[in-house]
Amino acid sequence: MAGDLVIPSLTALTINCTLKPSPADSSTAVLQGQLSTFLRERSVACEDVRAVDFAIAPGVEKDMGDGDEWPMLRQKVLAADIVVLLTPTWLGQHSSVAQRVLERLDAELSEEDAEGRPILFGKVAVVGVVGNEDGAHHIVGILYQALNDVGFTIPAQGCVYWNGEAMHKTDYKDLSSTPKAVRASITTALTNAIHLAGALRNEGYPPTG
Repeated sequence: MAGDLVIPSLTALTINCTLKPSPADSSTAVLQGQLSTFLRERSVACEDVRAVDFAIAPGVEKDMGDGDEWPMLRQKVLAADIVVLLTPTWLGQHSSVAQRVLERLDAELSEEDAEGRPILFGKVAVVGVVGNEDGAHHIVGILYQALNDVGFTIPAQGCVYWNGEAMHKTDYKDLSSTPKAVRASITTALTNAIHLAGALRNEGYPPTG
C-alpha cells in the first residue's frame, strides 16, 4: 500500500539555466534556492548548479571532446534521483542554456541499464520557470516532453512557475515575499517528486527487453 512505502535516502540535482554567470543575481536562482531548501528540509541531499558556469559544447553526444564540461554535469545527473530543471523566460521561450542541456541529455536515449531499460527510467524530473511575460505553460510543456522522452518520470503537478504581468519590469527576485500559489506549487511538486523517486528506488519499471 502507498502508506507503507519506505522512502530510501534520496539525492537531487537542481540545474539553473539562467543566462547570467555566477555570481550575478538571478530570479531563477531565487526559485532554485527555494526548491533546494524544501528538498534538504526533507532529508534529500541536494546539489545546486548553474549550467552557464560550465562549458557545455553543442551536440548530442555524451562527450563532445576537448574542453567540453558536460561529462562532469552528466555524472551529477546520473547520480541524482530527482533532477530539477529551471529556466527563465526569454521571448516566450526557455533559455538557450536550457535547450543546450536538453540536447545533451538526448545522448541518454542510447544508454541502458543492466536490465535493458533506458538509463534515466529510474529518475524523476521537476520543472521550474520564471519570467515577467507570459509563456510558462508553453515552456513547461516543451520541457516535460523532452525530459519524459529521454526517460525521466514527471510527478503529478510537477512544475513550479511564476510570471509577472506583461509589459511590467518586476522580476521574481524583486518580490517582497513568495506568492501563496508559488509556495503551494513548491510543496506539491516536490512532495510528489520525493514520493515518486522513493517508489522508483523501491521498485523500478520492468525491463523493456
